[in-house]
Amino acid sequence: MRTSDVDILIIPGYDNSGPEHWQSRWERQLSTARRIEQESWDGSSKDDWVARIVRDVERADRKVVLVAHSLGTVAVAHAAPLLPQGKVLGAFLVGAPDIDRNDFTLNIDPAFRPVPRDPLPFPSVLVVSRTDPFTSYETAEDLGYAWGSAVVDAGDAGHMNTESGHGPWPEGLMRFAGFLKNLA
Repeated sequence: MRTSDVDILIIPGYDNSGPEHWQSRWERQLSTARRIEQESWDGSSKDDWVARIVRDVERADRKVVLVAHSLGTVAVAHAAPLLPQGKVLGAFLVGAPDIDRNDFTLNIDPAFRPVPRDPLPFPSVLVVSRTDPFTSYETAEDLGYAWGSAVVDAGDAGHMNTESGHGPWPEGLMRFAGFLKNLA
């Protein structure tokens, strides 16, 4: 499967993804990609985030592949049981945070907690860093297995955002292309 065969819905995390973030770059590069816009990017309403994901999946013209980062991955897990059956072909998830830990520093809607641990109803990949400040590798790996995701070890990659040097992130785009190919 090629990117042109599906609608690619990009779901940023807390505070959105800036213009140099890999998600923003992919949105500009991939002709069928578009961002799911949130009314508030500070995670102040889990229900609003989930409703927008569901709405945009329902409105998509073709089958959908989700591309989520950080808090966006948690929002996908909350939205998954509400999505139209068979409409989402897969999810490419990056940098799932451990928002359930006691010392989690971002002030987000408590309704995001606990992170759902039910298997996702579509194939997924979870890319996990060994040096993500928002989760331990072991916690993220465990979450990925609970979701039924193929877990990809990204090594010492930080939070896989602009600050950690993941603006262009060509390795991620290649991994995403491989994920799409396997969905065919």
